[in-house]
Order: sequence, then structure tokens, then C-alpha cells
Amino acid sequence: MLGRNLIKKVLDAALTTNADFAEVYIEDKFQTDATMLSSKVEKVDNSKVFGIGVRVARGYHTVYGYTNSPKEEDLVKLASDLAQSFSGETRNISFELGEMKVGNAHTIKILPSEVSIDEKVDLLRRADKAAREYDKEITQVMIRYSDYVQKIWLANSEGTYVHDTRVRTRIAINAVGANEKTKQSGFNGPGGHYGFEFYSDIINVEDVAKEAARVAITMLHADECPSGKMPVVIDNGFGGVIFHEACGHSLEATSVAKGASVFVGKKGEVIANKLVTAIDDGTIANAWGSATYDDEGNLQKRRVLIKDGVLNSYMIDKLNAKRMNDECTHSGRRESYRFAPTSRMTNTFIDNGESTFEEIIAATKYGLYAKKMGGGSVQPATGDFNFAVGEGYMIRDGKIAEPVRGATLVGTGAEVLMKVDMIGNNLLTAQGMCGSSSGSIPTDVGQPTIRISEITVGGTKGAN
Repeated sequence: MLGRNLIKKVLDAALTTNADFAEVYIEDKFQTDATMLSSKVEKVDNSKVFGIGVRVARGYHTVYGYTNSPKEEDLVKLASDLAQSFSGETRNISFELGEMKVGNAHTIKILPSEVSIDEKVDLLRRADKAAREYDKEITQVMIRYSDYVQKIWLANSEGTYVHDTRVRTRIAINAVGANEKTKQSGFNGPGGHYGFEFYSDIINVEDVAKEAARVAITMLHADECPSGKMPVVIDNGFGGVIFHEACGHSLEATSVAKGASVFVGKKGEVIANKLVTAIDDGTIANAWGSATYDDEGNLQKRRVLIKDGVLNSYMIDKLNAKRMNDECTHSGRRESYRFAPTSRMTNTFIDNGESTFEEIIAATKYGLYAKKMGGGSVQPATGDFNFAVGEGYMIRDGKIAEPVRGATLVGTGAEVLMKVDMIGNNLLTAQGMCGSSSGSIPTDVGQPTIRISEITVGGTKGAN
């Protein structure tokens, strides 16, 4: 932690030329990572991260630098060097830092930094045993465990001065089922803004492992998926990855401010079926993507992106707000001190509708039920996407029928939003890591069960 007086000196040095904004971001982080493969612990790493990032701006033009040195001479030199990027008459900006505000929105019972490595490795052993015992055709299990305690301090030339502590943990399990014909995998990776109590109060690692194994075995014995245009029911939880990737990124100012989004200039317009309300909420207690403050020192907020089908808000960081002549929505995030912040999602989901899961399935005469989504790719400028279905089933005569594998969903975000014609009442979120220009950050994706009236399904069997 740097002293208040030193932080003020660094900010003053950054404003010695023609800049109109300066910011100091300090990070002190302790992290544990452990991996198990073939029932053997492959690695256990404890790492300590400390660094300071300095951002200097004029208007929406910025420069950024960082260092691992807390020495006054090094920090002042870094700030002064960055300031030289802005020539012209010195503005002589005067400011005072406010009282430091401390984040306390998320209750943590057991700091993972105070838990022994043996206890953490025991989670891996329990999960590995449960997955392998699920079925004799489970041939491989890979488990990744991580936790960290990240303390950040942020101060800027607008007087902001905050301190926040982010505590997160996650266990990710990949189980592989194989026979003489093929092999298939199943994945499950829950996490949260929790301490080690996550593994006693919130989840059971044996259940998490069995679910990964169940998907692998189910898909191992599944038929190939037919291709063609058809209705698709996407289940709750990680099904929300399509909205996150194909629509969410296109609503971030990172894309919108540059004109590289299909939703530029459409605020107040209908962009989705009137059933659709979509939200990005960084305030949800102990959610994976939550924090008390964003990474520009603003209190996190609940942002209604789409309301009853109408585009209501973008996700906007402080400097892109100037570029867009719009209000900042407290959406600035970054991976670490090595990155300048930009607009990013937190916990992003389609909100509950009024239909039940059973009603949605019963109303679908023929189509695909995507119970679990896998990875995919998307082009933010157009919203074009291609996503794999991790676990799928055919729907026939309003009933879930045989399991199918090899399905992909192909379409565009804007098209899918308009074709959502049923939304369930069973909202669920799931965890992932999201990469963009400010690094890799934890985000929740989510939705209730939804039905898309028609979408292109790619399959290996050919059309039915």
C-alpha cells in the first residue's frame, strides 16, 4: 500500500503538462492454483502479485504505464514520463483526495489464503474419485482449482480514493468418457466471490464432479445431431454464454464508441422480442463477477441493458463516456495493474419470463434442446456467432427425446434477440472468464430457459 501523500505526488506529477485526468491503481494479490491429472497432483503454485498502474488522459486520449516498484522516485518518474505525451500549456489542475472509502459489499467467512494447501488438494482428490466412480467408461479426469485474495487501491484527480478486496475461488472439472468408437467430455466449473466456505456452504465437489461425468457418458452414447433450421430450446445457466458473447460484447463501449458494433446509435430502439429484458449487475452478493467498486473507483451498479425488447443502456467506462457523450455506467474493469480499464461485463443475464420449463418443451413439436452450451466464437462488429452444444437432445412431439452430439448453433446476436419467443422462470447463472483489451476477468453469464423460434443447427448427421 502506498501512503496518501505519495499517491498525491504521483497524481500531481502526471498532471504537470496538458493532461486533464490522472489515476493510480495499486494491486496486491495472493493466489493459489492447483491442477490434478490422471489422479496425480501436477502442480500447486502460490503466487504473489504486486504492482502499480498509472493512467494519464486528456479528453478520451490516454496513455498507461505500470511498475512493480513502490519507490517514490520510480513512481514520480513514471507519471512524469507519461505526462509528456500531452504537450501544450499546463492546466495547473488542483485537487484533493477524498477520504478513503472501503468496499464491504461481500461477506467472506474463510480467507483462502489462510487455508492449508493440503485442504485444497483434498478437494481435488475427492472430485477425482467421484468422477471416476460415476462410470467405468470415465477414462480421464482433469481438475483445476484456483483462489485469490486481491486487494486494490484506486485514486484519481477527481478526488476518488477507494480500497476494495476481491476474494474469489473456483473449481473446474473436465471428465472424459471413452469407448472403442469415440470419446466425449463433460465440464462443470462453479465459482464465486467467496472464501473457502464456498466448498462447504455453497457446493459439494463430489456432486460437481458427478455432473461433469454424467455429461461425458451421456454424450458418449448419443447419436449424431441432424442439421438444418429448427426451433432451439437453450437451458438456463451457461446457456447465457450466447447472449454474453453475441450481444453483450456489442453493448460494451469498447465496441460501441468505435462504431464497431451492430447496436451503435440504437438506444431507445427495439432490438429484441418484447419478452427480453437483459441485465448486467455488478452488485449481486458474492457473485463471480461482482465487486464493491469497478476498476475506476465507482460503486458498482445494476444496469438494465434491454428492457422489454428496447435497448436501454450500453456498458460505459469513464473515458469512453466522453467519447460517446454519454453517462458512465460504472463499467470499467481490468485484469490487473498491467492493464488500463475499459468497459466490461460483470454478471450479465437475460431476466426471468413467465413460462415454465415444462411449458416451453411441451410447446415445441420438433427441435433441439441445448441443455449445456460449450465454447464458440463471435465477431462483435456483426454479432455473427458459432457455438458448440456440450449436451443436446432432440425434442419430438413436445417431449425431450434421444441425446445428440456434435451440434453447433450458427447465427447473429441481433437475429437471435428478435427470435426469442418463450422465456422461462428458472433464471440461473454460471461462471466463466472473459477476455478483451483489458485482460481476462471473471464474469457470470446466465438466463432462464429460452426458446429461439428458428436458428441454424449444424450437425454431423444431415437434415432430418
